Amino acid sequence: PPASQGINPAFSGANPPVPQHSRLLVLGRGDEPAAQVIEELGEQNEVVRVENLADALEKLRQEKFDGVLLLGNAVTQESSLIESCGILELVPDGIVLLDPDLKILWSNKRLLELTGRTESAVGCSFYDAFGTPEILGPDFCPFHTALGSGEPARSSLRVGDQSYFEVHTRPVFDEDGDSPLFLVVVVRDVSDEVLQRQKLSAIYQAGLELGDLSAEEILDMSVVERIELLKSKILHYTQDLLKFETVEIRLLDRVSRRLEPLLAVGMQPTAAGRDLFADARDNGVTGFVANTGKSYLCEDTENDPLYLPGAPGARSSLTVPLVLHDEILGTFNVESKQPGAFNENDLQFLELFSREVAVALNTLELLVAEKVTTATENTKLILRKVAQPVDEIINDAAWVLERYIGHEPDVCKRLSRILERTREIKQLVHEVGESIAPRRSHLPPPGRQQHPLIRDKRVLFVDGDESIRRAAHELLERFGCN
Repeated sequence: PPASQGINPAFSGANPPVPQHSRLLVLGRGDEPAAQVIEELGEQNEVVRVENLADALEKLRQEKFDGVLLLGNAVTQESSLIESCGILELVPDGIVLLDPDLKILWSNKRLLELTGRTESAVGCSFYDAFGTPEILGPDFCPFHTALGSGEPARSSLRVGDQSYFEVHTRPVFDEDGDSPLFLVVVVRDVSDEVLQRQKLSAIYQAGLELGDLSAEEILDMSVVERIELLKSKILHYTQDLLKFETVEIRLLDRVSRRLEPLLAVGMQPTAAGRDLFADARDNGVTGFVANTGKSYLCEDTENDPLYLPGAPGARSSLTVPLVLHDEILGTFNVESKQPGAFNENDLQFLELFSREVAVALNTLELLVAEKVTTATENTKLILRKVAQPVDEIINDAAWVLERYIGHEPDVCKRLSRILERTREIKQLVHEVGESIAPRRSHLPPPGRQQHPLIRDKRVLFVDGDESIRRAAHELLERFGCN
């Protein structure tokens, strides 16, 4: 038949590509030439006519056709939708066509993948196709908003605990533009982005809780108890938040450069007790990280020359430095039995969490340092108060002892005991002060141990000015002199 302006170009021309005895679906209303063409087609073919896209899609779903014929300029939108279906099957997002009752008229294969369905979703309610999704907003009725306002709408869905979808919908109007005929919906899987944001937020919150100690805990808990509390919090967040089961944390001794174990879970006893130093050679990945301050991702432990055996059967590891204000405090190591178990996201999360751990450790060290300072000041105050009376007792006892030597052996024996016990008083004050001032290995040592060559030396200081004698006591006894 001759070409017709009202017929889709695919069917125009002198020889239409329509074999005889075909079953054809005709959509739309054509002009007089189009009607003539359809009549001629119907002479040797079965022609089924529908006037709207919804009926056409329903026919295509329930019945089998050899071809589709689109008529008239009024169905431009419908024809573009049908002709685009091949492209829409290739896009990474789910594409859905809904009727005003929110029933699915058509969807691409990607929607089936997103919903986990094995059968077509055509005819189902949109929300039923996702099971029982939770609508998260910002628009809690996006489809009704689009139908009522004629404007695009957006919302988010959560399915289960780990799946999140972003839904964008736009209405499709008829020729007059009075009311929407359909809704075109784009469904995008945003689970990775949402879960990443949630984990980042959780790491920030974990950091707040790691260093959060109440006034009662500070007063009632010893330093050892505070360390154990911090270790339990670190382990809790490492396993529950980051999903790492094997953990090893070591702290760097500033003087010896030794990496001392703080926390080890899932490690072999020989590995947990191994002596490691902040050295890039012969100290494994942990020593390398502590020396360079750079994170290290070990994809395969069997082919990595730096790796030293840690967890039983470990095939990959991830080690990051504990850094605070550009100072390396230690290392944080996790391991897995699967090769290549860690990726760049794991590295990023562990680095962020390690910063929070470093801050919590620093807070703990500040509390320890405060206790050391308080104990030292109290010790100095006690010594300052007892130094003069003790010296007078020693001097008087020595003067009396000199007078009785060779005359009263029992008296001399008791006076010697008085001198000995009196000298012990100051030493006991020092020892008590040190016992209540616990230290961590990476804290700077107290002043009393900064001059070991004069520690425990007996010094005779002679001066007629009492204030100078008192100053000598405060200075020399601070460094352990008698």
